Amino acid sequence: MRFHFLAICLFALAGAGVDAQVRPVESAQSTKAIDAVRTPAIDADGYVYISGQSGNRPDGTVPDNFREETRQALENVKALVLASGLTMEHVVYLQVYMLDVGEYEVMNGVFKKYFVSTPPARAVLGVARLPQGSIQVNAVAVRDLTARKAISPANYKSDEPFSPGILTRDRLFVSAMQGRDPVSGKIPEDSAAQADFALDGLKSVVEAAGLTMKHFVFVNPYLTQKIPSRIMNERYARRFEFGNTPARATIMVTALPQNAQIEYTGVAVRDIQRRRAIRPKNMPPSPTASPCVFAGETLYCSAKSGFIPGPNGGVYAANAATQLRQTMRNQLDNLEEAEMDFSEVVSTTVYLDDLSDTEAFNKVYREYFKSPLPVQTLLQQMSSTTRSPGAEGHYPDLEQVSLIAVKRHSNH
Repeated sequence: MRFHFLAICLFALAGAGVDAQVRPVESAQSTKAIDAVRTPAIDADGYVYISGQSGNRPDGTVPDNFREETRQALENVKALVLASGLTMEHVVYLQVYMLDVGEYEVMNGVFKKYFVSTPPARAVLGVARLPQGSIQVNAVAVRDLTARKAISPANYKSDEPFSPGILTRDRLFVSAMQGRDPVSGKIPEDSAAQADFALDGLKSVVEAAGLTMKHFVFVNPYLTQKIPSRIMNERYARRFEFGNTPARATIMVTALPQNAQIEYTGVAVRDIQRRRAIRPKNMPPSPTASPCVFAGETLYCSAKSGFIPGPNGGVYAANAATQLRQTMRNQLDNLEEAEMDFSEVVSTTVYLDDLSDTEAFNKVYREYFKSPLPVQTLLQQMSSTTRSPGAEGHYPDLEQVSLIAVKRHSNH
């Protein structure tokens, strides 16, 4: 009844001239305290984006064992998928955030019950803190199942509950490819070799789908402190065209499954003619990341921090909430270059240095969006850093925000 009433309201809004391309979705499982700063799910441009779901029950309590907590997190995802008029078969991509990757096999056992055939693509990473409990899962589902297809490289063998890639009518979602030798399964000691193996994994999946690395619009490199960012970037830059790289959110994490130290996951567009990189005039071309890249009408934007660009650039704000204002200025530069604005943002991923900053951060975050709010995934990926400024008065990044936006069209 609740969802039926929501659908009626949306129909009325569409009739009043509001663009109906972007539609909010909620379910009886939605947690109002969290959803004050996010929409549980957004239906946009043929896809449903689902906010990070913890293992909280409808009454707000959290199970006291990890297996049940994982099951409840997937039940919460499922409730939103069903409220969108879809089924779990429509899910094409998941990101799983865990406090303890040692529970990986337990998590897999639960996932196998929810994704029996043609499971979605997936990335799993270990993080320092989550808003609730010990697991958080976000998801993307596709409306049209016609072209949904699992993609596997030649000789790929695995009984894990994810597909290396999922192809849809216009995109390819690629699972996290780890920095390990695909033949022996071993992780080399050399950091550059690990990065190359992970990148080779990405390449093998896109090529199995008949695409190339040029088709990527967004990539998440996830790495532990054992992989120097300098080496990761140097190996990464070799695989992409300078100044026309995918958008990117590079995230240092506490741990990765099966002792991996680096993995890459991402999204590619099927028609290269529908791919277009966006770069504001105040941003020089980069060998590692475009500010944003279009996949048709959907814009994927790199993670941005409170870094002030240009001469004497740096992070000068001492707290996360104030840094966020510059972050949003940076993202607005990207959106405006794409002839868009914050009203078209459908999804954000927020990385905080300390989740204790959440309330102050969200108070500022909420100022930038109107209803429907974007879906949101919030996490603290590493232990908190020291907040003292350096010799030049620069502070460390205390927050980062990546986003997805969908271009709207006038109904007039």
